[in-house]
Amino acid sequence: MGGQKFEYDESGSTFFYFLTSFLALVLVPCTYYFWPAAVAEEEQEKEQCEVVLRKYSKLKKPEKWKGLQKVTQRMIIVAGWILMAYLVYKIQQFDYEYANFDPYDILGVGVGSSVAEIKKAYRKQSLIYHPDKPTGDERKFMKLNKAYLALTDDDARRNYERYGHPDGPGATHFGIALPSWIIEKENSLWVLGLYGLVFMIALPTVVAIWWYRSSKFSNDQVLLDTTQLYYYFVHKTPHMVFKRALMVLAASLEFEKGHNPEIIERPTDNIELPQLIKQLPNLGEKNKERPLCFAYSIKARSLLHAHLSRMKLPEDTLDQDRLYVVKCCPILIQEMVTCVSQLIMLAHAGRISRLPSLDTIEACMKLSPHIVQAMWDSNRNPLMQLPHVTEETLRAFVSKRRPIRTIEQLLSLTPNERSHIFRQFTEEEYNDILVVSRKMPHIDMDINYEVVDDDDNVVFTAGAIVTVTVNLSRRNLGDKFEDVPHEITHHKPEVLPVEEQQAAKTNSGWKKPQKKVNKSKSKAQQPQKKKGQVTKKEESHQDEKKEKSKKIKIGTAGMVQDRTEDLAPEEKVADYTDDEESASHSDESLAEEADTESHRDDKNNFDDDAEWERFQKGLTKREKALEGKSKISHSVHCPYFPEDKQEHWWTYVCDRKKHMLITAPYQITNLVDQEEVQLKFTAPQKPGIYTYQVCLRSDSYVGFDQVQDIKLDVKEAREIPTEHPQWQECSSDEEDDDDNDLGKDDGEESEYTTDEEVTDESDEE
Repeated sequence: MGGQKFEYDESGSTFFYFLTSFLALVLVPCTYYFWPAAVAEEEQEKEQCEVVLRKYSKLKKPEKWKGLQKVTQRMIIVAGWILMAYLVYKIQQFDYEYANFDPYDILGVGVGSSVAEIKKAYRKQSLIYHPDKPTGDERKFMKLNKAYLALTDDDARRNYERYGHPDGPGATHFGIALPSWIIEKENSLWVLGLYGLVFMIALPTVVAIWWYRSSKFSNDQVLLDTTQLYYYFVHKTPHMVFKRALMVLAASLEFEKGHNPEIIERPTDNIELPQLIKQLPNLGEKNKERPLCFAYSIKARSLLHAHLSRMKLPEDTLDQDRLYVVKCCPILIQEMVTCVSQLIMLAHAGRISRLPSLDTIEACMKLSPHIVQAMWDSNRNPLMQLPHVTEETLRAFVSKRRPIRTIEQLLSLTPNERSHIFRQFTEEEYNDILVVSRKMPHIDMDINYEVVDDDDNVVFTAGAIVTVTVNLSRRNLGDKFEDVPHEITHHKPEVLPVEEQQAAKTNSGWKKPQKKVNKSKSKAQQPQKKKGQVTKKEESHQDEKKEKSKKIKIGTAGMVQDRTEDLAPEEKVADYTDDEESASHSDESLAEEADTESHRDDKNNFDDDAEWERFQKGLTKREKALEGKSKISHSVHCPYFPEDKQEHWWTYVCDRKKHMLITAPYQITNLVDQEEVQLKFTAPQKPGIYTYQVCLRSDSYVGFDQVQDIKLDVKEAREIPTEHPQWQECSSDEEDDDDNDLGKDDGEESEYTTDEEVTDESDEE
């Protein structure tokens, strides 16, 4: 290997391999990520109401620059694949020429040609491909020369017949897959300049731009300055209401042009925005807090107020700004909820003085569904989420006989009752309302709370870590009410004829109520059995006992018989009955012991199975955590939201009596059918009975929140054990081992000399 020389690629074949591999590594992921995906129109338009179809049609109309961007991306990707196909074709040509060396084919003669014919063909082609000729080709001439030698020279023919090539077996060749013109003297300056441009200017610039942009954002792509803004205002106002939270949300720096270049400031804002502010009551534009008084904050707040009021705005100006502001809100609200929960945990730990209340974090959570559905918090009627339902048409749902206040109540009606309520709607509008209401979510929440990894997982001691497992199963409201027929849900009492009603009244008038029979009296009136009399039931019971104890009686029957032969007849009978009774009692005790042992074995097996199932569940949870958290669940019906929104949920534990948050809200983003969530908190330090609430909140729908109570009977903490029988056995075993080692040391002589032996020898000398 010391004499090997690495050479650059002269022919260019290996360079094509390198270029093809590098292009494939770049082109395949770029095609996957940057090729504009076509939207599945059939799936979106299937079972959608007219309002949502209008929203999707508006989303399908791309902006001019976005359309140009998609076309440019497709052209670049197609050009890359064309270049890839050309490189693969060139590689195949190199491989074919290298692997298929046929001298007869190169010279253009037949297999059985003579030497004269071969020489004639060689002279004819050498005049064409000789390097000195105008039509010369050095590679083809070298190939022609090797083919001629393979058919005329004896050694070359022998090598060709044995190895398939006139040069014989090829040696291992090491080279660099780069063309040789890179190291030529004429091109050295250009190559050096290219290296400097790529590695010293372009690469550091790209890394610096990426780091400058990414350092401004958190993991959820929210500006860090916005997060600091949320911390400041939540700490300033620990008890925050809905409108105050909306004001803080509108002050996010994502809506300021200096922090976000996507914000557009138009000259028409100076005319249209003051007109909009006059139409919005309780906007708070005179607030002097910074940055709540800044122009960008007042504009974003005005757009959010107009959105919640479902006001019509100019389509080309303010409505476009409204769509952008509303699109950014879900991520910002989630960041706000996270900030409030972190401040609450810091207050519990004693790091900050002001404790944000439970109302503050719940007000932040309320922002999300109300913005998605374009509803104020004062309008809490969930029916406003349905298409074609306005405040005017909402009066049809409220009647003295049967007021409809939820979508679930609406679906529980019979078709006749529904058609009576929707008589002012057209048939298409009625179908749209039914389609949307049947797709609304219905969540079944099952709660289990315990102390994991404890002997008594149901006993809650002071300071123990309580694990609340929330099992959620989702289905559509339409599926729920399809399972229950209307004849069962709305069962009417049977109406009897008039004659039968009168007969029933007369019968109920003269009939006396039946007296209750005294159980003690009835027992006393029962005929008592005579002393010594045995009933049939007792006889059968005794027979069963005898059959069970046959095996045990066989061993003792001989002894009983020998003993009873010496006694009188009356004594024999009495002694025999006594022996039988003692044997039956012993049989019963043995059976009871066997039952208890089998019960213990079953209990141990059940405990082992439960522990194994718990271990398997833990493994599956770890695998899910490693897979990552999906954000695709179900599409939300939200015609006023500019994009396709997915259903997300929050679950947490709180104490409404003390207005305290116990666990940080956990956001569930992948509730398709079923999902399991674990919430952990520390039990109170004082014994007593505590009541907590497990809450489930939607970030997309209004009126689908759930709350369930859990009660903890907290006991005093157990004392730390200082003695245990198992520890005593271990210590005694260690002492025995130490004694044995000492005995061995005393009895055995060491093979090494000691200091005493050395001193004794010196004294003797």
